[in-house]
This record gives sequence, structure tokens and C-alpha cells, in this order.
Amino acid sequence: MNTQPLLNLLEKQVDILAEEIAPLADTPFSTARFDQALFNRHSDKLRGYLQEVRHNMEQLKECVQDHRTEQVAFLTERLVAQIEALRRELSTQSLRKKESRFEHKQQATDLYHKLAEHQDYERRLLAMINDRELKLNQQTTLSHQQKIQKEIAALAGRLARCRQSLMRIEKSIEYKENMD
Repeated sequence: MNTQPLLNLLEKQVDILAEEIAPLADTPFSTARFDQALFNRHSDKLRGYLQEVRHNMEQLKECVQDHRTEQVAFLTERLVAQIEALRRELSTQSLRKKESRFEHKQQATDLYHKLAEHQDYERRLLAMINDRELKLNQQTTLSHQQKIQKEIAALAGRLARCRQSLMRIEKSIEYKENMD
């Protein structure tokens, strides 16, 4: 059986795959996309996986020339599986973009939740300071007044840190909104 037409067909599939991957080849992704047994290399970009496919294609050609039938069968099976995996990954790109937008919205929602929490902390700290100031005015002994003044100072420090956090959260929200 002449294997050259089959090799040419497989090489053409690799070339087509390379063209399809080209626009996304250098786009990094954060999570593992492929089974560890399928690819020897682990990359955060499709270009790395495509390089392994091309390398396997070259190995396959050498094995065919050397008439190593067991390796030819293994490499052919592996190449077909790798090509299918990369094609599946390409077909999920629209879903991945939607997933990314959802995560972005989720992060924004988390920021709004944090903002609301910190605003509540601020309100409670202000109420505690007002309460202590009322108690301070009612105290007649110096030791009780000093104790309450220390409490007010500690609460004022907490309030200042809370307001700094509020400003950071608001800036993060503003930044995320400007990114959209």
C-alpha cells in the first residue's frame, strides 16, 4: 500500500489546522486545555501545541521512510487525535469568549458586593464613634474619659483604613467599567 497519498492528506490537514490556529496562536489561556497523555508539551498558547503536531508529522515521515510500521501506526493515531483536539478547541472559542465575559461580570459583581460591605462597615464605624463621643461627654472622671478617647482614636483609625479600602474598590470598579 502506498502511504504517500495518506501522508500528503495528513500533512494538508496539519497545514489547514495551522491556518485556523494562526489568529489565536499567541493568545494565552489560563487553564489546561488538553489531556496530559495527548500532548508531551504543556503550553499556555495554541502555538506550542501546533509545534508538537508539526514535530510529530516530521517524525511520522521519517518512520514511513524507515519502514517502522509500529511507530507509523502509533504516530498516525496520535496525530489524528491531536488534530481533533485542536479543532475541538478552536470550535469552542466563541464559548470561551462568553465564559471570559461572564467571569469579568462576576468579578465586577464581587467588587460591588465588596463595596456594599465596606460602606456598611463605614456606617457602623461612624455610629460607634458617635456613640463613644456621646459617652465621652457624659463621663466625669478623667480615667474614663481617657479610656473612651483611646477607643475613639482606635475607631477613627479603623474608619480611615475602611475609607482607603472604599477608594481602592471604587477605583477598581471604575477601571473595570472603563475596560468594557
